[in-house]
Order: sequence, then C-alpha cells, then structure tokens
Amino acid sequence: MSFHDTLVQHTQSAAATLQSAAIIQNTLRGEITRAEYVAFLTEAYHHVKHTVPLLMAAGARLPEDKEWLREAVAEYISEEVGHQEWILNDLAACGVDKEAVRHGRPALATELMVAYAYDTIQRGNPLGFFGMVHVLEGTSIAIADRAADAIAEATGLPRKAFTYLRSHGGLDVEHVKFFKGLMDRISDPAEQDVILHAAGVFFRLYGDIFRSLPALAASSTAKKVAA
Repeated sequence: MSFHDTLVQHTQSAAATLQSAAIIQNTLRGEITRAEYVAFLTEAYHHVKHTVPLLMAAGARLPEDKEWLREAVAEYISEEVGHQEWILNDLAACGVDKEAVRHGRPALATELMVAYAYDTIQRGNPLGFFGMVHVLEGTSIAIADRAADAIAEATGLPRKAFTYLRSHGGLDVEHVKFFKGLMDRISDPAEQDVILHAAGVFFRLYGDIFRSLPALAASSTAKKVAA
C-alpha cells in the first residue's frame, strides 16, 4: 500500500467524524442560513490567510535531503497566493464589510488550529504541515461543490458569493493528485508517523471550527438585532 493510501485509510474515521458535524450535514440538506455561511467564510479567511506564510515556514525548515519537497512547496505557494482575498470578496457579495473581517479576530477554534500548524513546523517537524494539507484539500473535494450548490439554493446568494468554495472544489482535485505523488515519496516510517499524527490532530481541530459555526452565527445575528 502506498503511503498516501495509508494516510487516507488511517484518517478515514477522523474524516467521517468531521463530515458528520451538524453544520455540514445541514448544509448538504440545504438547511443553512446566510449568517452561518458568513461565519464559515469569516473563519476560512482567518486560516486561509496563513496558508502562504505556513508554506514558507515549512519550506524553510525542510532539510537538504527534502529539496524535492521544497520545490513542491514553492509550487504550492504560487497557486495559493491571494486566495484569502477571494474569501473577502465572497463576504462582500454577502453584504458583509470585508474590511471589518480583515481586521477582526478569529474564533478560538480557528486560532488554535493556526497556532498548532505554526507550532508543528517550528517546534516539531515541518513534515507535519502536510497533515494539514491532507485535511483541508481532502475535505474540499468531499463537500465544497455540493455545499456551494446547497447554500446558493437555500440563501439566494449570487454566484459571485461562492468563488472560494467553487474554485477549491475543482482546484483541490488536482492538488490531491499532486499531493499523492509527494506523499508516496515519503518512505521513512518515522516521517510517515509525523504526518499521520498531524493529520489526525488537524481533522479534530478543523472539525472544531465547523462545530463552532452555529454559535458564531447566532451571536452575530443577536448583535445585529441588539444594534
């Protein structure tokens, strides 16, 4: 079995747990509010804006014998630059002040996932970052396009409010093919274990973000009513 296949198999249960989050299942049934979608985009902005800095940090920490992987990181960077701005534009299409989001604070669950990513790279092993790649891109493939269709139908939001979701559903299919090739070159069991462990943690942390969205949306709605 290739290492990528092992990674998928090893994290299958964790992936299922993430996708069972009520907000995800409700979304796929078309039971989602505009406030919940805005909450999702807001938290997506607050972790996606770290993608390029995290890739840079991981690339800088990779040892010389992983130069081939550093080159792959450079390719990832070229494709990920500016994606956070797509999210802000989606938020603007939802009627949200995107500059308020840009300068706002992430929810605790988002802050913790980002912090763990930096800590994994800087204090642990930079290869652990690829556990995060597996989680984010694998989840996008599984639900992004279906979620965009369901949210659009439920909320009536225009197509320009779904740039991030629709682009990542298709884009990440190609990314996962590329990622599979990279992971299958990781043959050291100790290095494989680093990635497996990190992926398990990232599934938990990313799931926590989704599980926090209903409360975040309710809080935002309550503030608007009070104002």
